[in-house]
Amino acid sequence: LGFVPLIVYGCSALYVVALLMSLARGANPLGGGSPLNMLSPSSGIQVLLGASGALPFFQMGMWWTVLSAGWLHGSILHIFFNMMWVRNVGPATAELYGGPRMVIIYTIASVTGFLLSSFLGLFRLPLFGAGLTVGASAPIFGLFGALMYYGRRSGSSLIHSEAKGYAVAIFAFGLIFPG
Repeated sequence: LGFVPLIVYGCSALYVVALLMSLARGANPLGGGSPLNMLSPSSGIQVLLGASGALPFFQMGMWWTVLSAGWLHGSILHIFFNMMWVRNVGPATAELYGGPRMVIIYTIASVTGFLLSSFLGLFRLPLFGAGLTVGASAPIFGLFGALMYYGRRSGSSLIHSEAKGYAVAIFAFGLIFPG
């Protein structure tokens, strides 16, 4: 079946589980009225399921969260856009590097990203790190980095067309959610 569908369906299933658990504990499904927080699982449930960051990693000793946090998401928009990127970047990476290497790239990028975010969150640097963090952004950037490396190494035009598509998507996202 492949790793990309596993990521998309696995993340989606965990998001639904986190949301249902949050609702069962009385969380507000509208996220306090902000459209960016709509259908957000509660922080407590996120920690229970494996959110990473300075708090779980350092203060609670939950070192394994650098592996689990990439499968959790903070809102409906968060999971939608992350899974869109996985579906766009994942197959190209798997085609160029092979499925097993794509899994390795995805996992190493996730662990590295969450370790860095947790470490920087420990020092509370503005705009860097977090006390609590979830999402597939770190592994997605790892896949994107692998594609960029391949494009530079081989001179492939595939990267040019991929990057052009990413630029359009990022521009559209900026128009929808300015600032």
